[in-house]
Amino acid sequence: MPYSVEHKQMSRKKIVESARVLFNRHGFQDVTIEMVMAEAGLTRGAFYGHFPSKEALYEAAVSSFLMGRGAIWREESGVHSATSGAEMSRRMINGYLSSEHLDDLDGQCPMIALPSDVARANPQVRLAYQELLGAMVGLFETGVDSTTGPAREQALSLAALCVGGMILARTLPDSGLAEEVRRAAFNTAQSMTARQ
Repeated sequence: MPYSVEHKQMSRKKIVESARVLFNRHGFQDVTIEMVMAEAGLTRGAFYGHFPSKEALYEAAVSSFLMGRGAIWREESGVHSATSGAEMSRRMINGYLSSEHLDDLDGQCPMIALPSDVARANPQVRLAYQELLGAMVGLFETGVDSTTGPAREQALSLAALCVGGMILARTLPDSGLAEEVRRAAFNTAQSMTARQ
């Protein structure tokens, strides 16, 4: 008897989430299809019923963050669509540049965890990554201090500061310096939001 549509959807979701976590931990090159399927509790043979290639899975894993782990993270940070403007930007900064987010390797945003891998990936993966950036910039555009320049430019700068600050902090072996970098990015990012 063939599996139900719901079973196939649940299996795909498990594969994508397992891949997302493993890519965060090890990077694209060091993760095999066998590792992903084992993490998902499925057999390797089931993989090709869901994805034509590892690259297609990578695209799905990057894309899944926004409405998957990212949605959970936004909820925990108090970033809701009902909240707008500077307050939402401040909440986003509070969560994104938090020490908890820095320490959450498995749950980190792909923009922090995977930039070098994505830069070498196929165009579809890079587009999925760009969509994450676009969502962040769009959120920030309504809450930046546009008196210092165009809102889009300020939002792009703020996104670059958030992502870049976390990438740099994550790579440093000196935890004290990493915390200084994270805190400096946090303080500067907060100063870029509009005053109400």
